[in-house]
Parts: sequence; C-alpha cells; structure tokens
Amino acid sequence: MTTITLPTADGGSTRHTMNDAADWPLPQRPFQSRIAFAAAHVVADPLGDNTPGAPAVVDWDATLAFRHHLWGYGFGVAEAMDTAQRGMGLDWPTTQELIRRSAAEASSSGHRIAAGAGTDHLDQPTNSLDDVAAAYETQIDVVQSTGAQIILMASRHLAAVAQTADDYRAVYDRIISRTDQPVILHWLGPMFDPALRGYWGSDDVETATDHVVGLIHDHAARIDGIKVSLLDAGHEKALRTRLPAGVRVYTGDDFNYPELIGGDGTHHSDALLGIFAAIAPAAAAALEALDRGDDDAYEAAFGPTVPLARHVFGAPTYYYKTGIAFLSWLSGFQPGFTMVGGLQSARSLPHLVETFRLADAARLFPDPELAAARMATLLRTYGVA
Repeated sequence: MTTITLPTADGGSTRHTMNDAADWPLPQRPFQSRIAFAAAHVVADPLGDNTPGAPAVVDWDATLAFRHHLWGYGFGVAEAMDTAQRGMGLDWPTTQELIRRSAAEASSSGHRIAAGAGTDHLDQPTNSLDDVAAAYETQIDVVQSTGAQIILMASRHLAAVAQTADDYRAVYDRIISRTDQPVILHWLGPMFDPALRGYWGSDDVETATDHVVGLIHDHAARIDGIKVSLLDAGHEKALRTRLPAGVRVYTGDDFNYPELIGGDGTHHSDALLGIFAAIAPAAAAALEALDRGDDDAYEAAFGPTVPLARHVFGAPTYYYKTGIAFLSWLSGFQPGFTMVGGLQSARSLPHLVETFRLADAARLFPDPELAAARMATLLRTYGVA
C-alpha cells in the first residue's frame, strides 16, 4: 500500500494510506435519462509565460486529450466557460483557438460540444448596450462557425451598463434572434463572479428570476435551457416548475448536484458542471445507475464526491479552477501544476492537501501511487518535510 505523510491543520502531521484505484468502466452507450456536460479546464504550457495579465500559453496536446477523457466517459464538453478561466487568464485570441480546436475534435469523433459566447474581448468598459450586443454577436459568429452549440455567457459588461431589466431584455432579444440553433442561457451567481451581482436586472433573486423566466417564455423555441449556478437547490427546484415544456435547467450547482439531477419524480435538472471535470468516472457511473433505476448505486457513486466538490468550490468560489487543475495534475492528465494567469497560487497548501485527501477518499485517482508521489513533490516544494 502507498502511504504519504500529510500536514494537519494544527501544525502536526499524519500518515495517510492511499485507497486502491476504483474500477470505473467506460459507459457502453450514451446516457439516457439526462443530458450531461462537463465544463473543461485548460492545461497551461509549463514553459509559457503564463504570468498574470500575459496572453495565455496553452498545452494544446494535454488540453485536447483531457476533452477526449471527458467524451470517453460519456459527457458533452462545455468549452470556453468560466472553468476554462474566461475572464481569469484566458484571453479572447486563445479562446477562439480553443473553441475551434475542440469543436474540430468533437466533430471528427462524433461527440457533443457547446461553447461559451460572451463579451470578454471588449478591452474597455462601455456605456452602450449596442456595444455589448455587438460584442456578443462577434463571439456568437465564432462559435456558430465551428458547429458548436452556443452558451450565452453572463456578461460583466452588460452587468455594468444595464440599468433595468429592460436593458437586459434589449440585448438578449437581439442576440438570441442572431443564433441558428437553440442556445443555453447562463446564470452565474456572484459567488462565482462578483461582477455579475444583480444580473437580469435585480439584486433580489426572485425578481431576477421573474425577468429571466419571462425572457425564456418569449423565446422558448430558441432556448434549449438555462445553466443555473447560484448554489441554491430550493431556488433551482422552483425554477424548474416555471419553464416552458422542453426548456431544460442545466444545474451548475456544484454543492447539490446529486439531488438536483436525481429529481423529485416530476422535475429534474440536467447537468453542466465544472466538478464533472474532476469526478467524470464517478459521475458517469452515477448517471448509468440513474438510467437503470438503481438508486443505491447512484448514491454510492455520487455520494463520496460531494465533500470534495463542496471543498473545491468553497469560498472564495471563483478560485475553484485551481482545484480542478490540481486534481488533473495529480491524476496524470497534465505534466505540471501550472495555470494560465498564474492561478495555481490561488489556493493555500492546506486547501490543496484537503483536496487531495477528499479525492482519494472518493477513489478518484486512476494511479494512487502517482498521485501520492506528485503530492509529496508539492509538499517538498512548499518546504514541508
């Protein structure tokens, strides 16, 4: 058995024995009960100048190989989302290349992909709703040109310039009409991005919900669903009951996904989750169990992943990307623990140690010996004997 000495919160240490790798077989057919996207991260080139503010330098081979890992476990890939560090290190020129490369891989291998279209290429703040709408249209054209489904990402620029719910409607009415296939809307709460506070025209969540539900009803034929990342299971359950038939809620709730995906017998959420990038084998096993109606197996697969997800997405939630890249490195999917924008420094060593421990408890490491060796290397780098 592989063991490693880990530091403890009180300044001491403990000897940790690694669990054996779990047998997580690849799905043999597409999921039947739910649509499930994993929001994928990008792998930084360890030799690139990925300092804060510098253009992103990506390890394309490792980045695309990770997408094939997700596709292999049955997931669609949600590309160029906040998990890929949109607005936190991934610049627009690199984002365009990422979308094009990933969409080409998806097309050649017959897998599903959706990609984020936003306004983050605008270099300066704007006071013009027309500027925001035109920026969306630029990115919509890029995504549509690749054949990927469009995710209309929440816009910091729109949140800054919009004064009323009508301002949001003016922009969304215009850009939804520009799309050539049903889109996924994107509601990212302020815990994920403080600049998005008051999105849809109100700081009151129920009032904002009224606004977005009205938008969805008016454009139901052009909207596939809405990704909701508010970390509020009760709100998401209520929202599901208010949408037109055929419009999905894609849960982005990385705290409560098992109960939201499982549903209440009448309504359920589909999935578009960043944590699925880290727990893909277990999540695939859970969704297969759901397909065959095996509640015990569903809980057995998903249950141990929840403490990990709640830790990785703990406050400040917007730094969850660091945990996703860290687990990818420990699992052998990338050569080093580096991130664009230098974001590998965004979580403390004690946070990373707990991430490692919880991932091992969920038996998510395909090679526990490698994970332990890499964790030991990180501890030495930090000066922990």
